[in-house]
Amino acid sequence: MKTWDEFKKFAFKGNVIDMAVGVIIGGAFGKIVTSFVNDIIMPPIGVLIGGVNFSDLKITMVEATGDTPAATINYGAFIQTILDFFIIALCIFILVKIVTKSRNVLEAKLKAQEPPKPAPEPPKPTKEEELLTEIRDLLKEKK
Repeated sequence: MKTWDEFKKFAFKGNVIDMAVGVIIGGAFGKIVTSFVNDIIMPPIGVLIGGVNFSDLKITMVEATGDTPAATINYGAFIQTILDFFIIALCIFILVKIVTKSRNVLEAKLKAQEPPKPAPEPPKPTKEEELLTEIRDLLKEKK
């Protein structure tokens, strides 16, 4: 029973739930970026390089015979995956920059709207300081 309690404590912490939400949103974002790359970025690149589709690029090691499929090295799919990664990384970089800049602007606006804080009162002199001040004043009077 102790292990179950530890698991519940771990699984329902705020950080774990936040991370799960991030993973789910990240998966959906990955699909969006994959569609963006495959449907918007790659067609113009394919036209520029002569109509070549990266996903179709492969090296055939053994031709297909009968029911046996061909043995191929699909380096085009690998290139496509690397390109997807760089576009996802670029999108996340831009998104983080925008969010950071927006947060900084918002914090600056909120800080500007705050009323100025009153200056802190100077600390009251200690008894020794008060006595020394009195002695000093008395000495000045004698002169």
